[in-house]
Amino acid sequence: MTERKPPGVPFESWVDKQIHDAQERGDFESLPGAGKPLPPDLESPYDELWWVKRKMAREGLSVLPPALALRKEAEDALTAAYAAKSEQAVRKIITDVNAKIRDMLLKPPPGPPLGRKPYDVEQVVREWQERRRTAEGTNAPGVSEP
Repeated sequence: MTERKPPGVPFESWVDKQIHDAQERGDFESLPGAGKPLPPDLESPYDELWWVKRKMAREGLSVLPPALALRKEAEDALTAAYAAKSEQAVRKIITDVNAKIRDMLLKPPPGPPLGRKPYDVEQVVREWQERRRTAEGTNAPGVSEP
């Protein structure tokens, strides 16, 4: 804690002396962010929860209602299924996400509706096989590209 301002000393000169003394002691040398540019969000309007948002971004967290989070997970699962190496992996990925979708349809959480039905496993497998055949056909030797 700093000492109190002596009576009769102007406030500005007393503060300037405090800053000068701290600079001489090296108190400003090892501050976090020293020598780094200012963050780009300084010009944005003030947000009371700025520290929560920054902490969540640093931790890699996001907060979505459960239904929206499952929608995203279902889209990611479909993408992963199309990229899977085997039919068995496709079936497992889609079966797992379908179980979560069915569970949420039976016990809807608060928030927006899910708006998604379980995937047809056989249809996804057929699409996976078709994509695989198409990819193999374009990469096959002797096939010319247009």
